[in-house]
Amino acid sequence: MYNQYADMLVALNHGDAVNSMFVPDMAGPSMNHYYERLSGVSFEWENLPNPYDNFSKEFCYSLGSDVHFLDPAWAITQENWDMADIEEIVDNVGPFFGNFYSGTHGDPQEPYSENYHYYTLWELFGRVATVFQERKRYEQLRAVHQELIETIQTKLPPEEDRPTAVRVTLGDGQFWTYHLNRPGFWLADTRPLAANDAFGDETWDGLWGSVGYETMLDADPDVILHLWGMTPRYDMDDVRERLASHSVGKELAAVKDDRVYAHGMRYHGPIMNLFQIEMTAKQLYPDIFGEWPPYENGNHYPEIPSDEQLFSRDRVAKIVTGG
Repeated sequence: MYNQYADMLVALNHGDAVNSMFVPDMAGPSMNHYYERLSGVSFEWENLPNPYDNFSKEFCYSLGSDVHFLDPAWAITQENWDMADIEEIVDNVGPFFGNFYSGTHGDPQEPYSENYHYYTLWELFGRVATVFQERKRYEQLRAVHQELIETIQTKLPPEEDRPTAVRVTLGDGQFWTYHLNRPGFWLADTRPLAANDAFGDETWDGLWGSVGYETMLDADPDVILHLWGMTPRYDMDDVRERLASHSVGKELAAVKDDRVYAHGMRYHGPIMNLFQIEMTAKQLYPDIFGEWPPYENGNHYPEIPSDEQLFSRDRVAKIVTGG
């Protein structure tokens, strides 16, 4: 499964049901960076097999899962998979239960394209909760999320007073760029903050685009959110140094103003979503929601004083561990 589903299972107090996860060495530590702030909540990821290494029918047989939290519409795009393989695994192992293309409202291929339904992150979470007969936990966590969104949206400044921002991953001489406010659960942590997307008018051939330094300087966003910055995959000190030492990068307003921030993961479930919304609020609007604390590579989500938290850690932890 992708780690948004693993995060959902942790939120429902069924994290021990996860028997495989994509890139566990990146996703697992990142999930625990957030869970560190929730008493009694953690995730054992170290021995989980990675489907990316061997996504095959044999792999599914070896796991013997009761349910596969994967989208069959995505599975048939992978090498050596077709509809006959999907039907075989459903008949002999267990059903597929996932929705990949809601991430960006992308288009699945036949035979799924005609009746494919798009869900929000929290709608997907509700369906997973139903599978595990955990509607009470889901409703309690959904209430936390709704209150967080209301807190933020009642305090947002007018559009003309909001910062320009971009979410990127720094590559070799280029920026991989992602939208902030488009539909899809990949943007469930940035869309509620409604910042002015520096590349909001761009339509890329795929799920993301790429721009060079000159194009980034032309846009010159106030804030740069570095996707995956809180994962073991990226060193934010190195990212900032590369930007500051580049002849064009050093001219970026976000670099000059020290507003290049480590951001979270686009594949995120409900618990991660709460933290990443709070993180984004503080990074974009420090005068309204409080300053984002300094973050060191490899550290857990920063400790934030209780009077500056945008949601209660104790409340979430009690829901997860006690129901």
